[in-house]
Amino acid sequence: MIDILSPSEIVEQARQSYQAGDYLQAARSFAGAGAAFAFAGDALMAAEMQNNRSVALLLGGDPQAALQAVVATDKVFAEAQDFRRMGMALTNQASALEALKRWKEAIDYYKRAAEALEQAKESDMRAQVMQLLAVLYLRRFKFYDAVITLQSSLAGVTNPTFKQRLMKKILFVHL
Repeated sequence: MIDILSPSEIVEQARQSYQAGDYLQAARSFAGAGAAFAFAGDALMAAEMQNNRSVALLLGGDPQAALQAVVATDKVFAEAQDFRRMGMALTNQASALEALKRWKEAIDYYKRAAEALEQAKESDMRAQVMQLLAVLYLRRFKFYDAVITLQSSLAGVTNPTFKQRLMKKILFVHL
């Protein structure tokens, strides 16, 4: 007799593999969970599993497969007007593009992710994405863009941490 696992059981296996640092096994399990959710007609969960798979593949050292896993999942979330998950999907695409050294595309995707997260009213997540974008600007020696991006990221944070308050004071005073 063959045991057939439910999508949620496959997700649990994937999470266990991920937490154990076995990212490629986690990616395979997330792919299976995505297929199971798609078969069950749950396009949103299928897309979310592809995003999880993308993160695992990126951590497992395969940015090209990570990009392929997450391509167009943002459109699934956009159609459902789930701007939070759309922003996360765009961030995952940006991270994969950055790992592939496709800088201009990565910048574009980080910007789109920030816009989606702003629509979702996820100011803390938006701030994190803007900080990733600022780091990418710094790596590309675009210092002015990095400072403006950091200012923008911190302007929307309602309950800043100590570190964020300190950064706000430094960035807003010296410019």
